[in-house]
Amino acid sequence: MATNLAIDDSLIIEAQKLGGHTTKKATVSHALMEYIQRRHQLDILELFGTVQYDDNYDYKKQRIVE
Repeated sequence: MATNLAIDDSLIIEAQKLGGHTTKKATVSHALMEYIQRRHQLDILELFGTVQYDDNYDYKKQRIVE
């Protein structure tokens, strides 16, 4: 899908340098992927404290000892 955006060139250039991207398209695509991942992480953070767990659970019992 072709999209025309007016993005500050200095931001694109700095992002290209930091990310090591060779094109503006690659830079913007990577930035959007990072944005989406970050938003998903924030959604997951909201779950902290809402999951009940067993105080008596011993994770060490699951280890394989050789």
